[in-house]
Amino acid sequence: MSGCGKVKAWQVPLRLVTGAFILHSGMEKWDGPDEQAQGVHGMARQAFPFLENIDAPRFLKLLAAGEIALGAALLTPMVPTRLAGAALTGFAGSLMAVYAQTPGLRKEGSVWPTPDGIGVSKDSWLLAIGLALTLSPHQKHHKHVKHIKHAQHVKHVKGHGGCHKHRCRHEQGGHHGHHGHLKQAKLVAREAKEARRLAKGVSQDGHSHHHAHRHGPGHARKGCPAHH
Repeated sequence: MSGCGKVKAWQVPLRLVTGAFILHSGMEKWDGPDEQAQGVHGMARQAFPFLENIDAPRFLKLLAAGEIALGAALLTPMVPTRLAGAALTGFAGSLMAVYAQTPGLRKEGSVWPTPDGIGVSKDSWLLAIGLALTLSPHQKHHKHVKHIKHAQHVKHVKGHGGCHKHRCRHEQGGHHGHHGHLKQAKLVAREAKEARRLAKGVSQDGHSHHHAHRHGPGHARKGCPAHH
């Protein structure tokens, strides 16, 4: 049943057991005797008065056909679980209505069954199983939600990655800018040093030219009192 992709593993025993039980019950009722028909019809009329217009043997046949169809639906994997669960819930709900309306099946003033009502009261388990199957999450919806969560997670990771890259670029840019300022400062300092050296050379050359013009080119600067 799980190979069709429509039935989950936890749903298999619920559908298998209830489907087989209801199918067997319907097949037994199909050729039931008149006594069985009268008894089942009499109990059903207590909860659903409109059944008075249907004779007992025909009602038993209709009930048997409904149970066979429901049991087959529960056992058929192609039938969606929620659809089969809804049908089971409706069927079990009608049985519980019979249990609630038929005198002698419940203790007076209580929901608990009498010895005669134990068999019918156990149909409450079918109601619980039907509700569980009906309320089970839809498979496609579950996958869609999972896909959305995955997409949000990927977007979140990418967003943090983008922030990290932006921070790294910003830090790298600041690092390169700091080195650029240092390089520029060194260049300015080197140019200033070169300018001072050139200025000093020009000053020395100018003084030597003035000395030669005043004392003659052969006059030594070392013995000249003007240099002391």
